[in-house]
Amino acid sequence: MTSAPGSRAARLAPFAALLVAASALTACAPQEAKTGGAASPATGAGSAQAAGDCAKGALATRKAGTLTVGTDKPAYAPWFSDDKPANGNGFESAVAYAVAERLGYGKDKVDWVVSPFNKAFAPGAKDFDFDINQVSINDDRRKSVDFSSGYYDVRQAVVALKGSKFAGAAGLAGLKGARLGAQVGTTSLASITDQIKPSGPPAVFDDNDLAKAALKNGQIDALVVDLPTAFYITGAEVTDAKVVGQLEGGSGAEQFGLVLDKGSTLTGCVSQAVNALRSDGTLAKLEQQWLSDAVSAPVLK
Repeated sequence: MTSAPGSRAARLAPFAALLVAASALTACAPQEAKTGGAASPATGAGSAQAAGDCAKGALATRKAGTLTVGTDKPAYAPWFSDDKPANGNGFESAVAYAVAERLGYGKDKVDWVVSPFNKAFAPGAKDFDFDINQVSINDDRRKSVDFSSGYYDVRQAVVALKGSKFAGAAGLAGLKGARLGAQVGTTSLASITDQIKPSGPPAVFDDNDLAKAALKNGQIDALVVDLPTAFYITGAEVTDAKVVGQLEGGSGAEQFGLVLDKGSTLTGCVSQAVNALRSDGTLAKLEQQWLSDAVSAPVLK
């Protein structure tokens, strides 16, 4: 993930080089191959909508004729580019526009609004038609919001400075004594307590910029983030850090989903759009274009 917006363009170059190197070792596996084409079911009143009810460009959106999409600020790479969700660059920006197109809304009919990460899936009315911000689908969050079908299969990863004694950890046992940190409210944080189970409590940060600063300053020994973000951090932001490894349970066990208001009449239509993008290979192509392959991240058991 990026820090100051003004420095993002320069930092994308080394990350792009990292992606090219990874691709040279092995081709990025299509999403269909990783999940068998399965998609997480959506919930809510709208999930039962038939395809005929999803009139293109004429859905019951917040503003007639316009699709309002939410995400956090700053909007981090590789999910977005230059902190500008509307430019269509970055995996999630591209996915949002692909979903919008499927629903009958061109790029000029998409409005972006700022929605902080934790607020996006908190109880209460939303100011977006759907939100896209690396929000993992889980039953607890389903109590407050609807989710679309999953659009990305998530793996969590551990990042440590190259000089750290934990950089060479070959398994979870090697991280037991580490001071670990993650962003508040994320599945990355839950992975620390549920999977790694270190001897001490994890450090919790309001955002990943603060967590990265803590890693650089030695306040924590390692940071847990999703795998594409881990590759971006080590390739473009904290270049004296490395991806120690990825955690088990990523092959379809955890997915990012689009967030909608609880009981939204749009949920079914949005899920149909995501399913179509998965079936026709669009999601796999966008993943290949914008996200890193996991060739250099061993599984930590």
